[in-house]
Amino acid sequence: QDCELLGLSDLNTESDTVRARTARYLIELARLGVRGFRIDAAKHILPSSLDAIIGRMNATLAQEGRPLPYVFHEVIDYGGEAVRATDYLGVGYASNSGSDISEFKFRGVQDKFLRAGGTQRVGELAQFSESRWGLLPTDKAVVFLENHDTARDGTGNLSYRSPQLWRLAQVWILGQAYGYPSILSGYAFSRPGGRDLGPPSDGSGNTRPVACPASIDQAAPDGWVCEHRDPVVRTMVAFRRTVAGTDTRLLWDDGAMATAYSRGDRGFVAVNANATQLDRTIPTALPPGRYCDVLTGGRTGTTCAGTVVTIDAAGTATVQLAPLTALAIHSGTRL
Repeated sequence: QDCELLGLSDLNTESDTVRARTARYLIELARLGVRGFRIDAAKHILPSSLDAIIGRMNATLAQEGRPLPYVFHEVIDYGGEAVRATDYLGVGYASNSGSDISEFKFRGVQDKFLRAGGTQRVGELAQFSESRWGLLPTDKAVVFLENHDTARDGTGNLSYRSPQLWRLAQVWILGQAYGYPSILSGYAFSRPGGRDLGPPSDGSGNTRPVACPASIDQAAPDGWVCEHRDPVVRTMVAFRRTVAGTDTRLLWDDGAMATAYSRGDRGFVAVNANATQLDRTIPTALPPGRYCDVLTGGRTGTTCAGTVVTIDAAGTATVQLAPLTALAIHSGTRL
């Protein structure tokens, strides 16, 4: 925190002059309409310095009657670090905003889908919890599968290159209650050889306009991927908004690569990452009735565009899922 990182020049953020100038830069961006900031390599800046800079920014914007920007800090902490993610929990509190923090340990979720080490499995996510995994408080954690750095680190990461598995992981992440999910949205590049390749560009080196494929399956080399616009991601973001404020309960697994859970009494998600069909009766917290799976089309008027899921009087659902598929239902899809 007090020296140069990888030989890069280091701003003296303990200087009041440097703090004032940095805050002024953020203020100008906020006045232009920027609504939030990701602080890169925050663990290499003293929390007190960041707090002073963010405090100056917030005070000025509050005086001008402007909304305070959303701020989160990149603090890489897989455990055993000299600088811990929890060291940054208080940044911004004094200026009435607070800041969130990237929770890198949450990336262990991808290991379950990738069967890391040949022993991990999706069913283990039925034991997922903030305390068991030693995670940041849910209201402070920014969670993700990939960021722009991890996407370039070797081949042991889950990405658009494995679209079916990637989607299943996003269904699980966006459906459950922990943290504030962040979806990396970018462009295709060779890995690992092309880890430093820039975005799609023309012969003169100018970045080409963003042209998104209909889904990540259609992403082509030297083209945009636009993961945030994939139909599964958009559908699950809408699901998350519908069940917001509810807890994750009645977690279930098949002892292998399938898991399910309810979101209060408003939603239910099931994921089958097995290579075989899942045909099981699973407890839910939803009221009895017929529901439309949002991942296969949701509700259209008084009918379902895709799969119908029936919850019986005991609150259980008979779930039939093909290999590498998922379902999600919520109160708004009840017929």
